[in-house]
Amino acid sequence: MIDKSIVSQIVTEFLEGNDCFLVDVTVQPGNFIVVEIDSETGVDIDTCCAISRYVEEKLDRDIEDYELEVGSTGLTAPFKVLRQYHKNVGNEVEVLAGGKKMVGILLQAGENDFTIQVAKKVKGQKQPVLEDLTFTYSEVKYTKYNFKFN
Repeated sequence: MIDKSIVSQIVTEFLEGNDCFLVDVTVQPGNFIVVEIDSETGVDIDTCCAISRYVEEKLDRDIEDYELEVGSTGLTAPFKVLRQYHKNVGNEVEVLAGGKKMVGILLQAGENDFTIQVAKKVKGQKQPVLEDLTFTYSEVKYTKYNFKFN
């Protein structure tokens, strides 16, 4: 089976100096490799194709056959790496922590924790009260961009 760390290293090498970044690599049984990337400005099909060609140049099909899929993380997929948090500072996110789902503006993302600002309705007040909530990454089940249809 192809080693996930080798594929990660190859993709990271390709992305050096690029605004794209590696989010995840999975290698499933039968050597089905899935590479997920993200970017500050969006991921286009040409970038995915270029990464795919680069990985194929580096892996030897004579040693191990594989299937390769390279794509962007979904818009509403949970964040997997710190850089996705950084990219979404100022955006509305959904957080599931302690069995509670919250929606708020991502204010900051540090090495160990992040902060969102939520609007809470208070009985007797017309305007919601803004509250900053800080979470460690390990205490949240997921954080994702809150996509709304208007």
